[in-house]
Amino acid sequence: MTVILGSIMYRVENRENGFSNIPESVYWAIVTITTVGYGDISPVTPMGKFVASVVMLIGYAIIAVPTGIITHDIALAAYQKKKDLSESCPGCGREGHDSDALFCKYCGTSLLTTIDG
Repeated sequence: MTVILGSIMYRVENRENGFSNIPESVYWAIVTITTVGYGDISPVTPMGKFVASVVMLIGYAIIAVPTGIITHDIALAAYQKKKDLSESCPGCGREGHDSDALFCKYCGTSLLTTIDG
């Protein structure tokens, strides 16, 4: 992806703007997509700035989207575990049972609720 984007930038920008060869342009693409910043060379033309914007958005998407998904999954798992562990025993009223427990680990009463009560 960085080779393609760097090559596009090489074609879009002029040699006077710092994109003098494809390796330099690929370097710019790598630095920009990793969101480190590109201070030494930057696009000047409107099309070059557009390509730079796309590259930056790709870089943020590579970082932000997986981070959001993983954070959501961790929060959901923690919420589910807290929910499972907060079930109290109908016999002794104590909490802290495993999520797959069928009987209270303190008094042995069934944790399953039946329709008959």
